[in-house]
Amino acid sequence: MPHIQLNNTKLFYIKEGEGKEVIVFSHGLLWSHKMFQAQVDVLKKQYTVIAYDHRGQGQSEVSPGTYDMDLLTQDALELIDKVACQAVHFVGLSMGGFVGMRLAARYPDKVKSLILLETSANPEPVENLPKYKFLNGIVKYVGVVSFVAKKVMPIMFAQSWLENPKNKDAYNYWIKELQSNKKSITKSVEAVIYRKGVEEEIRSIKSPTMVVVGDEDVATKPEKAKFIQMSIPNAVLHMIPGAGHSSCIEKPDEVTKLISEWLAEQKR
Repeated sequence: MPHIQLNNTKLFYIKEGEGKEVIVFSHGLLWSHKMFQAQVDVLKKQYTVIAYDHRGQGQSEVSPGTYDMDLLTQDALELIDKVACQAVHFVGLSMGGFVGMRLAARYPDKVKSLILLETSANPEPVENLPKYKFLNGIVKYVGVVSFVAKKVMPIMFAQSWLENPKNKDAYNYWIKELQSNKKSITKSVEAVIYRKGVEEEIRSIKSPTMVVVGDEDVATKPEKAKFIQMSIPNAVLHMIPGAGHSSCIEKPDEVTKLISEWLAEQKR
């Protein structure tokens, strides 16, 4: 699996399929490109699909210094230029959506269409900060220990998904993925919880945009998705019942279908 050397970091990515249209998947905080595997497996039959790990996460380099959303947006821009070599359909979940909105607003010629999953144009709500800072403080010293992972899972997944015994194996897999994060993940967490809002900036987005949110998302609640949809001209909104902050994992078939139908519409 390849890495790409950018100006000041090395990113891990996968590239599958040989379609003329290119889709780029950008994951959420604490995860990696793996969260989109179900979508990649289907969409690679028709499209060229790229899924990458943000710097400091997954198999990408933990580069020195602090991170912020502007830096991660530059990473995505370089990746598109060097690996896709053309305008792309950009799919961003949560943190990936923070990047996607900035990318589409600032570099409109790079984004053919924008798909935003479980994300927000606003800064992190003040009421969330004490809890997130507390958990991040623990991670800084001892890593993503079991106590932290068990506190994070209900933020990342719908309560109904967590309580469904059919998801036991998936739960065990994803909690292990959470715990595989290095202590340095705190840099990425800080980039997210101290991000600036882009409420005004997204009004300039010209790319066709689809917004998707789970009706049980507690991290970026459905009203955040509605705000984005109302702010970006002609954006459309879909709510997925029984999904939380990780709909591509919780409801993979529904998310893949929405993306497939959306991309087919863009060809017309």
